[in-house]
Amino acid sequence: MSKTTTSTPTPKPSRIAPLCIAALSGLTIALPAHAEAPMSTDDAGTLSQGTMKLETVFSRDHKTHGAALLFGAGVWPQLEMEVSLARARDSHPSPSTTLQAQGLGVKWVPYQNELGWSLGARWDLGRLQVRDRVTPSHFTERGYHLTALASYRRANDQVLHLNAGHKTVHSPGARHRAATWAAGYEVPLADALQLTMEVVGAQRSRPDKAVGVRYAINDQIKASAAIGRGNGRSFGQVGAAWEF
Repeated sequence: MSKTTTSTPTPKPSRIAPLCIAALSGLTIALPAHAEAPMSTDDAGTLSQGTMKLETVFSRDHKTHGAALLFGAGVWPQLEMEVSLARARDSHPSPSTTLQAQGLGVKWVPYQNELGWSLGARWDLGRLQVRDRVTPSHFTERGYHLTALASYRRANDQVLHLNAGHKTVHSPGARHRAATWAAGYEVPLADALQLTMEVVGAQRSRPDKAVGVRYAINDQIKASAAIGRGNGRSFGQVGAAWEF
């Protein structure tokens, strides 16, 4: 999954929680490409022009606990931009390792439909600062993630999401590349409640599997939660989103 460009010794690899999902993800090194919580699989859809959103997520990934804040806006028809901040602490081993991340994401979905297929893409840029108190060492990782997006919406409001992409992470003295993929499915359980299921993977790594719920408190505010397992550890998150 990785490719080393020099023989310079690198610091201890960081354990990066999926803080935004996204996520980034993304953003791509600490925050996977961001989807509507609680999913990491992104949808082929954008905020309408002039609409904004604010999301917060509290996550746990094995021994890593963190929080993330994301702001997004529909800046143009079919074009959405996002910025995010995240902070996490890995308590294993002791003393803990501190992770701080910042991200920028741009999503363009030129082909959008209320039923059937919608197609688009997104690009994410991320920066992760790692303070390892065991070594001790301080270093920064930077990376970007390009992802193709596809969603298929049925008349019964069930939705399939598919992602395929490639990420590159630059660490001190090394560069790591990997293909990425994800598949997610949304099923309405009630007027305001949805069940989410997804499988998220990367090249030469076992996939993560998660299940979650999303509840619309009103037309603007949603709450969500998810749990999952993968690669020998468990993870989970709770969050809230406000669209205005």
